[in-house]
Amino acid sequence: MSKETTIAIPADPNDPEDFDVSVAGVERALMGRRVRIMRNRLGLSQKEFAEVFGIPVNSIRQYEIGRYMPPPAVRAYLKVIEAEPDTVRRVIAAG
Repeated sequence: MSKETTIAIPADPNDPEDFDVSVAGVERALMGRRVRIMRNRLGLSQKEFAEVFGIPVNSIRQYEIGRYMPPPAVRAYLKVIEAEPDTVRRVIAAG
């Protein structure tokens, strides 16, 4: 069974609009929350965050709503931004 097919949260049978949530869906949602919290902590809009750190704004939007999981290299970059945002800004500016 894959993370996409393994159900983490089953749909409420009494709610016709509810749906199952996969393990992968939960992971995407948690990553999106992490990105949004980090961005808000830095005081940046999605557009500003994208411009400052060189990640397409559409990707930021998709990550934050949990539609897509960032690829491994982007996840690593986000961890560096989270730990050392000022250092990343300086490195990019010196580029």
